[in-house]
Amino acid sequence: MSQAEADDSVAWAAAQEANTRNNRRARLARVGLPFLLFVLLIAGWHFLVVINEIPAYILPGPGTVLTTLIKDWPILSQSMINTLAITGLALVVATLGGVGLAILFSQSRLVEYSLFPYAVVLQVTPVVAVFPLINIYVENTVAKLLICAWIIAFFPILSNTTLGLNSADRNLHNLFALYGASRWQTLRHLQLPAAMPYFLGGLRIAGGLSLVGAVVAEFVAGTAGFGSGLAFRIIEAGYRLNIPRMFAAIILISVAGIMIYLVLSLVSHLILRKWHESALDREK
Repeated sequence: MSQAEADDSVAWAAAQEANTRNNRRARLARVGLPFLLFVLLIAGWHFLVVINEIPAYILPGPGTVLTTLIKDWPILSQSMINTLAITGLALVVATLGGVGLAILFSQSRLVEYSLFPYAVVLQVTPVVAVFPLINIYVENTVAKLLICAWIIAFFPILSNTTLGLNSADRNLHNLFALYGASRWQTLRHLQLPAAMPYFLGGLRIAGGLSLVGAVVAEFVAGTAGFGSGLAFRIIEAGYRLNIPRMFAAIILISVAGIMIYLVLSLVSHLILRKWHESALDREK
């Protein structure tokens, strides 16, 4: 090996080592900075309550909220399960309906032009305005909650998947037509792979919106009893001035939303990591 080749090899190894260090620092910053900010916020909250001697019925400290969360866990955990059940069911129905309708739109422009404006109307109409009608026509409480959550979660999946199906390369479309591919073959081998990143992006948005829809639906439906969700626990805690339990329920909703987003992001990464640029870039 010549001296020049040896120098190039050393320079390449140094560049690789520097790149590895930068990646490690980026990963530490990605995890460490939010955690550090979280610790600072909790500490600030604690000292705000202690220094100003704020009573728990106005603003409980983080220790009081944690104690309430542990003490009331049997009640709150059951409510959390009920809320997550509505969230998961609404997400499944929104996914099936959104993807199915998007595929129908991709096969017929007339159907898309006819129905898409009504999907927009459904999206922009507040659930609290629609709920009185749902309350009149639907007797089952679970069905009411599911419809409200579905209304909020449905549109992102429909919109993103439709965009993805329509974004397939025109030249490849012409190539498929040139070789006499059927509609099903074009859809399966060209449009669905092209739509996958868009669909997964819409799914991540819809996951959080499903939770929001479930909580809003519980608020407007006012469900009570054993089958009640976290929204009812917040309302109940407000009536009883049990502010620590209210904070605990809000924290559980936030944690559930974060977990839904992380799970759907992991699913998206696992599907796209070997072939789509968005996932490949994150690995560099």
